Amino acid sequence: MAKKSASYELMVVISLSKGEEAVQNIWTKIKSLIEKNAELGEVDEWGKRKLAYPINYETDAYYIVAGFTSTPDFPAELDRVLNITDGVLRSMITVTE
Repeated sequence: MAKKSASYELMVVISLSKGEEAVQNIWTKIKSLIEKNAELGEVDEWGKRKLAYPINYETDAYYIVAGFTSTPDFPAELDRVLNITDGVLRSMITVTE
């Protein structure tokens, strides 16, 4: 029996310390992982924003919100990859209705 797919939303906060090109490289890596394992939905790039509090002495970061549909086991793998990706300050994956 095939696993039922669900809708998820990913918010990722990427460091600007290595420049805009590094931000795009990190997002390309994340996006290709999602496209390989899930169906990528709407992507909303919020761009450069001020952080509510400094993270690793950084006060600004690049925000991206993306929706995707996948089986329930993929978000855990995506979260694991995001946690070990250099340049990702914070990430959050939520289930959407």
